[in-house]
Amino acid sequence: MFNLIAGAFPCSSGRFMFDANDVTALTTDQRFHKGIVRTFQIPREFQSLTVIENLMMVPPKQAGESLLRNWLTPRVTAVSERQTYQRACEVLDFLELTHVSHERAGRLSGGQKKLLELGRTMMTKAKLVLLDEPAAGVNRTLLRKLEDKISYLNKECGYTFILIEHDMEMIQKLCNRVICMAEGKVLIEGNFQTVRSDPRVLEAYLGEPQAVKA
Repeated sequence: MFNLIAGAFPCSSGRFMFDANDVTALTTDQRFHKGIVRTFQIPREFQSLTVIENLMMVPPKQAGESLLRNWLTPRVTAVSERQTYQRACEVLDFLELTHVSHERAGRLSGGQKKLLELGRTMMTKAKLVLLDEPAAGVNRTLLRKLEDKISYLNKECGYTFILIEHDMEMIQKLCNRVICMAEGKVLIEGNFQTVRSDPRVLEAYLGEPQAVKA
Protein backbone atom coordinates (compact mmCIF):
# COMPACT_ATOMS: atom_id res chain seq x y z
CA MET A 1 0.00 0.00 0.00
CA PHE A 2 2.81 2.42 0.89
CA ASN A 3 4.52 1.70 -2.42
CA LEU A 4 1.30 2.56 -4.23
CA ILE A 5 0.81 5.79 -2.29
CA ALA A 6 4.44 6.83 -2.74
CA GLY A 7 4.38 5.99 -6.44
CA ALA A 8 6.89 3.13 -6.41
CA PHE A 9 4.22 0.75 -7.76
CA PRO A 10 1.75 1.79 -10.49
CA CYS A 11 -1.98 1.52 -9.81
CA SER A 12 -3.68 -1.23 -11.84
CA SER A 13 -7.05 0.39 -11.16
CA GLY A 14 -8.55 3.31 -9.28
CA ARG A 15 -7.08 6.74 -8.56
CA PHE A 16 -4.99 8.32 -5.84
CA MET A 17 -6.25 11.74 -4.76
CA PHE A 18 -4.08 14.05 -2.67
CA ASP A 19 -4.99 17.59 -1.67
CA ALA A 20 -7.99 17.36 -3.99
CA ASN A 21 -5.69 16.61 -6.93
CA ASP A 22 -5.34 13.40 -8.93
CA VAL A 23 -1.70 12.35 -8.51
CA THR A 24 -2.10 8.81 -9.85
CA ALA A 25 0.19 9.43 -12.83
CA LEU A 26 2.91 11.21 -10.86
CA THR A 27 6.29 9.56 -10.29
CA THR A 28 7.81 8.99 -6.86
CA ASP A 29 9.93 12.15 -7.01
CA GLN A 30 7.00 14.23 -8.25
CA ARG A 31 4.92 13.03 -5.30
CA PHE A 32 7.84 13.88 -3.01
CA HIS A 33 7.69 17.46 -4.26
CA LYS A 34 3.96 17.45 -3.52
CA GLY A 35 4.73 16.66 0.12
CA ILE A 36 4.39 12.85 0.23
CA VAL A 37 7.37 11.27 1.99
CA ARG A 38 8.02 7.91 3.59
CA THR A 39 10.30 5.98 5.89
CA PHE A 40 11.21 2.30 5.75
CA GLN A 41 10.94 -0.59 8.19
CA ILE A 42 14.69 -1.13 7.77
CA PRO A 43 16.23 2.38 7.84
CA ARG A 44 17.98 3.41 4.63
CA GLU A 45 20.45 5.94 5.93
CA PHE A 46 23.59 6.86 4.00
CA GLN A 47 25.93 4.96 6.28
CA SER A 48 29.19 6.68 5.37
CA LEU A 49 27.76 10.19 5.78
CA THR A 50 27.42 11.86 9.14
CA VAL A 51 24.04 12.27 10.79
CA ILE A 52 23.86 15.96 9.96
CA GLU A 53 24.96 15.30 6.36
CA ASN A 54 22.10 12.79 6.04
CA LEU A 55 19.71 15.59 6.93
CA MET A 56 21.33 18.29 4.82
CA MET A 57 21.13 16.29 1.61
CA VAL A 58 17.33 15.96 1.78
CA PRO A 59 15.92 19.42 0.84
CA PRO A 60 15.29 19.58 -2.93
CA LYS A 61 16.55 22.22 -5.35
CA GLN A 62 19.46 23.40 -3.21
CA ALA A 63 21.63 26.09 -4.77
CA GLY A 64 24.74 23.94 -4.46
CA GLU A 65 23.27 21.28 -6.73
CA SER A 66 24.01 23.48 -9.75
CA LEU A 67 27.66 23.38 -10.81
CA LEU A 68 27.20 26.60 -12.78
CA ARG A 69 25.64 28.39 -9.83
CA ASN A 70 28.53 27.28 -7.63
CA TRP A 71 30.91 29.05 -10.00
CA LEU A 72 28.88 32.14 -10.80
CA THR A 73 27.11 32.86 -7.50
CA PRO A 74 29.11 31.18 -4.73
CA ARG A 75 27.67 33.54 -2.11
CA VAL A 76 24.12 32.39 -2.88
CA THR A 77 25.24 28.80 -2.51
CA ALA A 78 26.97 29.56 0.80
CA VAL A 79 23.88 31.26 2.22
CA SER A 80 21.68 28.37 1.12
CA GLU A 81 24.01 25.85 2.73
CA ARG A 82 24.08 27.77 6.01
CA GLN A 83 20.29 27.84 6.08
CA THR A 84 20.12 24.11 5.44
CA TYR A 85 22.72 23.48 8.14
CA GLN A 86 20.77 25.60 10.61
CA ARG A 87 17.57 23.69 9.85
CA ALA A 88 19.38 20.38 10.29
CA CYS A 89 20.68 21.54 13.68
CA GLU A 90 17.15 22.48 14.73
CA VAL A 91 15.87 19.05 13.70
CA LEU A 92 18.66 17.28 15.59
CA ASP A 93 17.92 19.35 18.67
CA PHE A 94 14.22 18.46 18.44
CA LEU A 95 15.05 14.77 18.08
CA GLU A 96 17.67 14.94 20.86
CA LEU A 97 20.37 13.66 18.51
CA THR A 98 22.72 16.64 18.67
CA HIS A 99 25.33 14.57 20.51
CA VAL A 100 25.70 12.26 17.48
CA SER A 101 25.41 14.93 14.77
CA HIS A 102 28.93 14.25 13.43
CA GLU A 103 28.81 10.49 13.93
CA ARG A 104 28.60 8.33 10.83
CA ALA A 105 24.95 7.36 10.42
CA GLY A 106 25.79 3.68 9.97
CA ARG A 107 27.05 3.55 13.57
CA LEU A 108 23.78 4.65 15.15
CA SER A 109 21.57 2.30 17.14
CA GLY A 110 18.36 1.02 15.60
CA GLY A 111 16.27 3.51 17.55
CA GLN A 112 18.51 6.42 16.62
CA LYS A 113 18.26 5.45 12.95
CA LYS A 114 14.46 5.52 13.20
CA LEU A 115 14.69 9.01 14.72
CA LEU A 116 17.02 10.03 11.90
CA GLU A 117 14.50 8.76 9.33
CA LEU A 118 11.84 10.89 11.00
CA GLY A 119 14.25 13.82 10.94
CA ARG A 120 14.77 13.48 7.20
CA THR A 121 11.04 13.88 6.65
CA MET A 122 11.26 17.12 8.67
CA MET A 123 13.83 18.52 6.23
CA THR A 124 11.16 18.68 3.54
CA LYS A 125 7.83 20.46 3.27
CA ALA A 126 6.09 17.22 4.12
CA LYS A 127 2.32 17.05 4.26
CA LEU A 128 1.83 13.28 4.39
CA VAL A 129 4.41 11.07 6.10
CA LEU A 130 4.23 7.30 5.63
CA LEU A 131 5.86 5.55 8.59
CA ASP A 132 6.70 1.92 7.89
CA GLU A 133 6.87 0.05 11.22
CA PRO A 134 8.65 2.80 13.19
CA ALA A 135 8.72 0.60 16.32
CA ALA A 136 10.61 -2.27 14.67
CA GLY A 137 13.97 -2.89 16.35
CA VAL A 138 13.62 0.06 18.73
CA ASN A 139 14.14 -0.32 22.48
CA ARG A 140 11.29 0.76 24.74
CA THR A 141 12.98 3.95 25.98
CA LEU A 142 13.66 5.30 22.49
CA LEU A 143 10.27 4.08 21.33
CA ARG A 144 8.48 6.29 23.85
CA LYS A 145 10.61 9.22 22.67
CA LEU A 146 9.77 8.44 19.04
CA GLU A 147 6.07 8.36 19.90
CA ASP A 148 6.30 11.75 21.58
CA LYS A 149 8.03 13.30 18.56
CA ILE A 150 5.45 11.90 16.12
CA SER A 151 2.60 13.12 18.32
CA TYR A 152 4.10 16.60 18.56
CA LEU A 153 4.64 16.89 14.81
CA ASN A 154 1.04 15.84 14.22
CA LYS A 155 -0.63 18.09 16.79
CA GLU A 156 1.64 21.13 16.73
CA CYS A 157 3.11 21.16 13.22
CA GLY A 158 0.23 19.81 11.15
CA TYR A 159 1.92 16.67 9.81
CA THR A 160 -0.42 13.89 8.73
CA PHE A 161 0.92 10.40 9.45
CA ILE A 162 -0.07 6.98 8.20
CA LEU A 163 1.53 4.18 10.22
CA ILE A 164 2.05 0.54 9.41
CA GLU A 165 2.65 -0.93 12.84
CA HIS A 166 2.24 -4.10 14.92
CA ASP A 167 3.09 -2.54 18.28
CA MET A 168 -0.35 -2.28 19.90
CA GLU A 169 0.77 0.21 22.52
CA MET A 170 2.07 2.61 19.88
CA ILE A 171 -1.11 2.28 17.80
CA GLN A 172 -3.29 2.91 20.84
CA LYS A 173 -1.30 6.00 21.78
CA LEU A 174 -1.00 7.60 18.34
CA CYS A 175 -3.88 6.47 16.13
CA ASN A 176 -7.44 7.72 16.45
CA ARG A 177 -8.41 5.79 13.33
CA VAL A 178 -7.25 2.21 12.79
CA ILE A 179 -7.61 0.12 9.65
CA CYS A 180 -6.76 -3.58 9.80
CA MET A 181 -5.84 -5.25 6.52
CA ALA A 182 -5.15 -8.88 5.65
CA GLU A 183 -4.18 -10.28 2.26
CA GLY A 184 -4.70 -6.89 0.61
CA LYS A 185 -8.25 -6.41 1.89
CA VAL A 186 -9.70 -4.27 4.67
CA LEU A 187 -11.01 -6.41 7.53
CA ILE A 188 -12.32 -3.62 9.71
CA GLU A 189 -11.98 0.11 10.32
CA GLY A 190 -12.67 2.00 13.54
CA ASN A 191 -11.16 3.09 16.84
CA PHE A 192 -8.44 1.06 18.53
CA GLN A 193 -10.64 -0.91 20.92
CA THR A 194 -13.15 -1.83 18.22
CA VAL A 195 -10.46 -3.10 15.86
CA ARG A 196 -8.38 -4.76 18.58
CA SER A 197 -11.29 -6.88 19.83
CA ASP A 198 -12.77 -7.85 16.46
CA PRO A 199 -12.81 -11.66 15.99
CA ARG A 200 -11.49 -11.40 12.42
CA VAL A 201 -8.48 -9.40 13.58
CA LEU A 202 -7.77 -11.81 16.43
CA GLU A 203 -7.95 -14.77 14.09
CA ALA A 204 -5.88 -13.16 11.31
CA TYR A 205 -3.08 -11.81 13.49
CA LEU A 206 -3.26 -13.52 16.86
CA GLY A 207 -4.73 -16.91 15.99
CA GLU A 208 -7.39 -16.73 18.68
CA PRO A 209 -10.71 -17.74 17.06
CA GLN A 210 -11.68 -20.15 19.86
CA ALA A 211 -11.12 -17.57 22.60
CA VAL A 212 -13.38 -15.12 20.79
CA LYS A 213 -16.18 -17.67 20.27
CA ALA A 214 -16.12 -18.57 23.93
